[in-house]
Amino acid sequence: MSYNPRMSILPAAQQQSRSRKKEEEAAYANMRLPDREIVGCINEMGIPFTVADLQKPNPMQVQMIFEWFGELLMNKTRQTVDPAMRAAAEDICGDFGDALMPPDTRNLMGFFASLQRLMFDCGVHDFGFSDLYKPTHDRLVKIFSYVINFVRFRESQTGVIDEHCNRAEGTKARIEQLYAENQNMEAQLDDMRANRRQMEALVAEKTRRNEELKKRLLELRRNQEKVAARLENAKTKKGELAAELEEKTAAKIALQKESAKLRPYTLQSPSALQASLTELSNTLNNNKAQIDSLDRRARALQTSSDSFAVVCSDVASCIKLLEEIAVELAKEEEDNAKNAKQRDALTERGANVREVERTEALLQRQLAKWTERTETLRAQSQEKAQRAREKMEELRAVHKTLTEERSEKGKDIERRRVRIEQIEKKVCALPGEVHRKPADMRFRCWISRRTSRMRCTPHMTSTSSWRPTSSSTSLKWSRPSEPAGSEIMSLCGRMGTVRLAAICVLKDWNRYP
Repeated sequence: MSYNPRMSILPAAQQQSRSRKKEEEAAYANMRLPDREIVGCINEMGIPFTVADLQKPNPMQVQMIFEWFGELLMNKTRQTVDPAMRAAAEDICGDFGDALMPPDTRNLMGFFASLQRLMFDCGVHDFGFSDLYKPTHDRLVKIFSYVINFVRFRESQTGVIDEHCNRAEGTKARIEQLYAENQNMEAQLDDMRANRRQMEALVAEKTRRNEELKKRLLELRRNQEKVAARLENAKTKKGELAAELEEKTAAKIALQKESAKLRPYTLQSPSALQASLTELSNTLNNNKAQIDSLDRRARALQTSSDSFAVVCSDVASCIKLLEEIAVELAKEEEDNAKNAKQRDALTERGANVREVERTEALLQRQLAKWTERTETLRAQSQEKAQRAREKMEELRAVHKTLTEERSEKGKDIERRRVRIEQIEKKVCALPGEVHRKPADMRFRCWISRRTSRMRCTPHMTSTSSWRPTSSSTSLKWSRPSEPAGSEIMSLCGRMGTVRLAAICVLKDWNRYP
């Protein structure tokens, strides 16, 4: 046997929807405004509107009122949404946008989307297109009540809303400024990167050219050393050949001198002459051979000297080229120094960009935090406004109850006052009749004692003090200052006192026939 309570056969979703519907109905009962108040608010906007128009709504007039609400709360009308809707129609339909989507229809649809978002913020979650084209009295009363209450709440919280709006605008302006600075920094960084790539290409080209020049310079230096060595060898050979030529010239001169000395001896005998001739022919041949060899050596030396001149010109050109290479190397060093400075500046700008990115991330987090805090404050203000409205409704109900009770007590007091005045008139008429009785003096004494006793001992209806005042026709009690409820109770006490005095007088009158 199960002891669990009986469960409902309805699904949980239907129960939740019913409970939610009950809560919405209770909230709507608190938010609902009278028809006259709604009509008065709409007339204050400058739109002619009556209770009959609210009970039998006209779609065009209702659309005009909603458009005014949209312009007041969101600054959006059909004209403001027209450019965006026209662009959307052109993107979707191309040149046939106006033919397939008329301007009035698409503007109304765009305005309806903005208006639906506004109604959701006001608390109307079931706002539909039928509320624009087929409005009913109940729906309009509900929607206008929510919107008017939202406008009143917004006017009551204008300072807070302006403060948050100013903070949001300031934050937005700061974000836009930082974003613009970030864009500028990124553009500068891209330019610097492009310059860096160009400079790297130039540096690579100059480095390659420098390496080629270094290799050529090394080859030229080797060639210069070889040419210098050959020049030294040629100079040495030239010196040796010149010394040998001088020696042979000196030997020739000496031989000529000797031949001049020996010439007389040639005339001595033919055989001797023949022998000397043969000897001289041999000597001559030898000398010619030596002279030919010396000529060949001289021509070789001339060729060597010409080659030496060519080598000297090549060496001069190499020296000039080396000077140009030295100038290029100096320029290359200057470019390297500039590249190093630009690289340092690029590193510094990169650090600045990272710092800006960190600052932007920090500002994004602060913006998210302030947005969340704004939402929290908005929710708290809505809860406070809801509690204030509930308390106001309770106070209205209590005020209405007190007003009804006061009116009823006033009517009852008026009836009792009339009765008291009638009894007072009867009491005032009694002394004329008592004057003819034997006990006239005793009755007057008794009346004075009873009146003085009633004046001195009033019926207290509250903890405050009363002061008696006498009049020619009735006994009145007055208090300096007291609320309406206390005056009513004091008046009831006075009526009871007068009634008691009248009853006592009638009873005592019956004692004296």
